Amino acid sequence: MEAWITVTLEDGTVRRERWRLITSLLDHQRYPACELVDLYHERWQAETVYFSIKASLLDGHVLRSHSIDGIDQEVWALPTTYQALIRAAADAVADQPRLDMDRLSFTVLLQTAADTVTRASGIAPSGPTDLVGAIGRAALAALWPARRRRRTKARSKKNATSKYQPNYGKHPQQAQHYTIHAEIQIMDDGIAARPRH
Repeated sequence: MEAWITVTLEDGTVRRERWRLITSLLDHQRYPACELVDLYHERWQAETVYFSIKASLLDGHVLRSHSIDGIDQEVWALPTTYQALIRAAADAVADQPRLDMDRLSFTVLLQTAADTVTRASGIAPSGPTDLVGAIGRAALAALWPARRRRRTKARSKKNATSKYQPNYGKHPQQAQHYTIHAEIQIMDDGIAARPRH
């Protein structure tokens, strides 16, 4: 399928791009084209993991170790901690099948875990084991809205020799919400040639 995507930022800036999606999900009733296009941004979930590690777990700091073994330990500890928090989130939503895990705040998971360890309370429950636990309960108590507003992340040039120098100034300098409109064309007869730029 092919889609023309028009993105309108809250400052009035309009960008229009053509996307192509080749998929093996051919049942148009089970997988409507508009939903597949709408889910496109979720393919960047791996980038969200890196951002959560850099911005939340490291809180903008660099690794502290001054030895190879220490750096190795820190590098492995970051994804391990991230995975443990995501596992706590998965346990929290396990008995709520209609609850999307994207509604749980990673910041709430991290802060509650840090508070739990710092206070050393609620770590070992006195009664039966509760899979949701203190971390899961805190995350469930602070859910994001069911459908979050789309938001662009501000981009900034950090290095004068960056390979992204030619794109400087083409992206918003501040985070903004946006709306998206898609015009979808299903290509039943194959893919038409794309013009070269």
